[in-house]
Amino acid sequence: MGLNPSRDVFITCAVTGAGDTPGRSEKVPVTPRQIADASIEAANAGAAIVHIHVRNPETGKGARDAHLYEEVLNLIKRSGVDVVINFTAGMGGALTFGPAEQPMPLAAVGTDIAGATERLVHVKTLLPEICTLDCGTMNFGDENFVLANTPAMLKEMAAQVLEYGVKPEIEIFDTGHLLLAKWLHEQGLLSDPVMVQLCMGIRWCAPDDLTTLNALISRLPEDWTFSAFSIGRNQLPYTALALAAGGHIRVGLEDNLWLDKGVLATNGALVARAVVIAEAMGSRIMSAKDVRKKLNLQRRW
Repeated sequence: MGLNPSRDVFITCAVTGAGDTPGRSEKVPVTPRQIADASIEAANAGAAIVHIHVRNPETGKGARDAHLYEEVLNLIKRSGVDVVINFTAGMGGALTFGPAEQPMPLAAVGTDIAGATERLVHVKTLLPEICTLDCGTMNFGDENFVLANTPAMLKEMAAQVLEYGVKPEIEIFDTGHLLLAKWLHEQGLLSDPVMVQLCMGIRWCAPDDLTTLNALISRLPEDWTFSAFSIGRNQLPYTALALAAGGHIRVGLEDNLWLDKGVLATNGALVARAVVIAEAMGSRIMSAKDVRKKLNLQRRW
């Protein structure tokens, strides 16, 4: 992988995710107010984009209730902070099988399957500038959990997102997912310029070694914009790696709970550290306005 460092770089902050992280850090935002505050904190620290999941305020578990997204969005709007809103559309594809000798019926706990339109209700009604599109099916988490995104599902979701005028952020968790992304683009279902997130180091998916990262980057069309991140302790080192490879940065408590050894992070602290790394490498941090122009985003508020 040759050095081709980004001189203008944007930072995405994934502020909460849907995993069982609130039980491991009290700094993970759960309620709409906390998620909005975390997004505002990240934006003030230098993030141009905030990637937002919502959680059940009572249980802390990941949710896909459009009213929760609306509450978060309205709180961010009222703050006056300028940040690009990126909603997840990854919820609604969860399958939890039974044990190996009796995989069916699916387990009620951990299974959440919805159609394309239902998975995109919050995107259609609230029209964020960006929403994610997980470009493939994968083993995820424990040994019986599968995140299902079939080609037919992806095609329908991509068509709807295109109709809404929302930019899809294509989430690539493994090498074959890039083939699906190219297939969608060939059918005119992804708006240019295509925006890709390389999700590295997630268990059972693409490892975060340099060889695998280089394999993905070398197969990206030259006019596609990409970010790359890893999880856990490799999140912050990956900010430098992504930047050196010509990409953009993602940090946040969805992927990593630690700022330093023994020091729990906040979203703002992770973004601030990414800013230091990027500026030390000679890059300029892009604003939300810069990103809108670069990615041809449609802002509705």
